[in-house]
Amino acid sequence: MTKKITVIPGDGIGKEITDAAVAVLKKIDDVYQIGLEFTWKDAGGTAYDKYGTPLPDDTVASAKAADAVLFGSVGGDQWDHLAPDLRPERAILGLRKALGLYVNLRPVKVMDVLAEYSPLKEEIAKGTDLLIVRELIGGIYFGDKCESEMHNGVERAWDLENYSIPEVERITRFAMTAARKRRSKVTSVDKSNVLATSRLWRRTVTRLAEDYPDIAVDHLYVDNCAMQLAIHPTQFDVIVTSNLFGDILSDEAAVLSGSIGMLPSASIGESTSLYEPIHGSAPDIAGQGIANPCATILSAAMLLRYSLDEDAAADAVEQAVETALREGYRTPDLYREGFTKVGTEGMTQAILAHIGE
Repeated sequence: MTKKITVIPGDGIGKEITDAAVAVLKKIDDVYQIGLEFTWKDAGGTAYDKYGTPLPDDTVASAKAADAVLFGSVGGDQWDHLAPDLRPERAILGLRKALGLYVNLRPVKVMDVLAEYSPLKEEIAKGTDLLIVRELIGGIYFGDKCESEMHNGVERAWDLENYSIPEVERITRFAMTAARKRRSKVTSVDKSNVLATSRLWRRTVTRLAEDYPDIAVDHLYVDNCAMQLAIHPTQFDVIVTSNLFGDILSDEAAVLSGSIGMLPSASIGESTSLYEPIHGSAPDIAGQGIANPCATILSAAMLLRYSLDEDAAADAVEQAVETALREGYRTPDLYREGFTKVGTEGMTQAILAHIGE
């Protein structure tokens, strides 16, 4: 049975890194016989230059019809002059809305071979392997807001944070299911000592936890969680939290690995989900063949795991990346004396060599 993948390279290094990930997926398909079929579509500044819009209708239609979307990156200085609704970044926002992407997944794994790159002490960072599950379409970012109003003779602005029980239930159930693929522990993060929405959040998570007796569930205030990520990150398995808190905590956790070139992400929808590296389009190195493809290749592993339910294939990709790194292959962003410096193609080939061994 065919599995349709829409590939959206975007701008900058997007084509280089998505080409690398597609090469890995094709090799995986040869080994595991999944039946992958690829379609390429434009988005971002590249699409604007061709069609006058950062998100053409046929790109949206292809994404909706696909089993998963592999996304590169968008943006570049040459499009900074455009009106806000025409800027490349509108493409990813438009796709989130069109696909109903309600949860963002941000895994952070510090491989032993890369622990020395972490800004934390190596003995603290080593063994970190966590997944942040962030609610993506609710909370303060999507609540009512006022840019300016007069109140008691002074100007003020405000943003409204709100969550409904169904929203919290949906993201919590996703986190519980994700934990079953990992180490069966969920940490729910809120600020229930201060915020009413967090008290509803904690009540809802606590109630739902009764439906998952195989999952160990605990709760942390967001400020304590931020501290714990810096002093004892290995305690975490799955972290589930709101849109605002997840935005902040996922960026904090991202630096633990020492390189954003290694970090994948996924945005999960009710039907089609989107997979992309967390780094940007890096227009300063586009076309030079030196971009690190690992984050996009690991995003492809997430695609296999979460959209296609191909856990063995996902494991094979992740293991191939780690093996290539253990062998000493490094793109320029990670290169240090004593290793083997390779470009995008060289790193991809080093990974491909360990798939289907």
